[in-house]
Amino acid sequence: MATRAIRVLSSSEIEDAEIGLLDDFKAGNGHNVVNGVANGTSSAPLISPASSLRRGGYASKSSPAIRGLDDVEVGHEKPEKPARSRNQSFVSGLAYCISSCGMILLNKTVLSGYGLKGGIALMFYQNVISVLLVVLLEFSGAIVTEPVTWRLVKVWFPVNCLFVGMLVTSTYSLKFMNVAMVTILKNVTNLITACGEIYFFNKHHSNKVWASLLLMVTSAISGGITDLSFHAVGYAWQIVNCFCTSAYSLRLRKVMDLAKQKTVSGTLNEFSMVLLNNLLSIPLGFILILIFERDIFSMPALRIPMFWVVATMSGVLGLAISFTSMWFLHQTSPTTHSLVGSLNKIPLSLAGIMIFKVPTSVPNMFSIFFGLFAGVMFAKAKMSG
Repeated sequence: MATRAIRVLSSSEIEDAEIGLLDDFKAGNGHNVVNGVANGTSSAPLISPASSLRRGGYASKSSPAIRGLDDVEVGHEKPEKPARSRNQSFVSGLAYCISSCGMILLNKTVLSGYGLKGGIALMFYQNVISVLLVVLLEFSGAIVTEPVTWRLVKVWFPVNCLFVGMLVTSTYSLKFMNVAMVTILKNVTNLITACGEIYFFNKHHSNKVWASLLLMVTSAISGGITDLSFHAVGYAWQIVNCFCTSAYSLRLRKVMDLAKQKTVSGTLNEFSMVLLNNLLSIPLGFILILIFERDIFSMPALRIPMFWVVATMSGVLGLAISFTSMWFLHQTSPTTHSLVGSLNKIPLSLAGIMIFKVPTSVPNMFSIFFGLFAGVMFAKAKMSG
């Protein structure tokens, strides 16, 4: 019997992508689903690593995640969970929210609080941290990854270039913009991805989806107009990031089946993708540093011990998003997972405004909350689509 698989990408660049998961399964395209995010700006397109997109994963049809999805599809009600299971759902959801928000806020601290000018260098360091942690976990027997072969690298490398572009543009946009506006502008990625799905996959969306996308774009435009800390360079980087994130998620759908054929086991689980994405990003990041950030070692931030603590913690949280996202999905269902991912942007935006003392106004706050509301509407529209 063929096994369907779901892709869970939690990175901050593409966390919004998780909301397309259920819709793709209903259409019978479960094996093509990819995820919200990316690195340091979590909030995930239609498909959600990343994070990261740096993150991603699959589950067999026998897994709790897929059984939960089947319950949603056929309209069966799940039996009430025991108290211990409900507690695990709460703890896993809390861990997912904390790791997702924490990574973005820590990245903002590193880039703005310590005045780091090397966004590429930060990505490079986080890639190294992720690879070391995955290798350590595999060596301890906690996880299993696919061998990285030349055949697999040749298939994956073009996707990885888009992945690096997504992370680099994400770090630069976060450096110049406040967290709340980055979160709102990332909603534009959903519109680009929706159009890409029509062009590349002939996939059509409901009127509710298009209505929520229109609200997202309206909130992004009004938010930019009323942004008291508006920075043209930051907005330019974020627009490029939206296109990179969308291109990554769309390309990943086309490459996924081919990549699985190049592995030893015929599958490609989340941990293998984390290792592959971050491992291939290291040489690309090193080359970009030599071209654009050769003065990185003269930056004062590198001589501050606390800077290295915060940068390392952000790298660890980036990997933690993958684990907590998959844990939360297994404890609940794709529907709950996607909705919580959308609602998670609300405390993230508020925390970003308060922690970094962002100057704001009533119209701008209205635009931000309007965009967050549109994100929740989009998630619900995709679930009911």
